[in-house]
Amino acid sequence: MGGANRRTFLMGAGAVGVATAALSGCGGAAQQTDPYEDPAQNTEAANGGEPLAKVADVPVGGGVVLADKKVVLTQPVPGEIKGFTSTCTHYGCTVASVTGGTINCPCHGSKFDMASGEVRNGPAIGALPAVAIKVDGDEVVRA
Repeated sequence: MGGANRRTFLMGAGAVGVATAALSGCGGAAQQTDPYEDPAQNTEAANGGEPLAKVADVPVGGGVVLADKKVVLTQPVPGEIKGFTSTCTHYGCTVASVTGGTINCPCHGSKFDMASGEVRNGPAIGALPAVAIKVDGDEVVRA
């Protein structure tokens, strides 16, 4: 009789485990399909229009690194402002400067073209991703 009780207990515990896993799976699926629960969408909506810098703060032929906002802004030619991530694609360091036509990473010497974000000097092999920006009056803001 003790064997039957143990077998019954184990079968019951297994059923509870299966039911819990099934319910957990349903909960996860519901969260993934709910657009209000997607953190990426909420972050993008919150950052849209965020002021980044004054146009006057972005020198022509140079740029400015906004480490706290994870953005580097450049102005390759007068009136053309570009935005890129400030995170180096090689090792994840924050780029430090924009000089000599390149965005420069201090960690391992990678250099990126200030107009396109393309690698000019490795060890990085991937371009800096563009950041959507726009000029709104005298300010540069996230688009």
